[in-house]
Amino acid sequence: MMLNQYIDHTLLKADATRADIDRLCAEAIEYRFASVCVNSVHIAQVAAALAGTDVAPCCVVGFPLGAMESAAKAGEAARACALGAKEIDMVMDIGAAREGDFSRVEADIRAVVAAIAKRAKLKVILECCLLTDEQKVAACLAAKRAGADFVKTSTGFSTGGATEHDVALMRATVGQEMGVKASGGIRTRADALRMIQAGANRIGASASIAIVSTPDA
Repeated sequence: MMLNQYIDHTLLKADATRADIDRLCAEAIEYRFASVCVNSVHIAQVAAALAGTDVAPCCVVGFPLGAMESAAKAGEAARACALGAKEIDMVMDIGAAREGDFSRVEADIRAVVAAIAKRAKLKVILECCLLTDEQKVAACLAAKRAGADFVKTSTGFSTGGATEHDVALMRATVGQEMGVKASGGIRTRADALRMIQAGANRIGASASIAIVSTPDA
């Protein structure tokens, strides 16, 4: 698969305008990225702009903290699907994971899985920079049990982003049955290739054009 097909072309800043989103979609179509990933307020605009293309409309849910009720996440996910989202990136209950309450983590994810009702793929953001390796493994297993399609390293809005160590750990934990998305701080082609080598099969990036436009060394 070509590098562009790994990339979720992403804009999650609070000050993103409709013009910014239009530009993001046009870029994604031109470069044939895997998806355009935005906040849910923009998903209808993105779905309309990408209609008839191979680029998937994607939006985040419970972003960036994950610290809201499961019913709120489920409602946001259901609404996003109704507006055309084909992929959902949800932030899990990070506090529950830090407490070791993985039944609560799993229930939170299951609520979103049920709300999506197979209308979209679900990626679960762990926010690895806030977790121990043991907690990362347990969170991956909870996401797998709950029926998620991917686990994802980071929001890009916390204290750290994707690392090769975390990607490799996540891939080893979920096996080949699930996707692994590396996101947060991936700004160069070399960064992206390292994450893919570690086991990622999706890359979240805002520097997508620079990543795919840089020739191989």
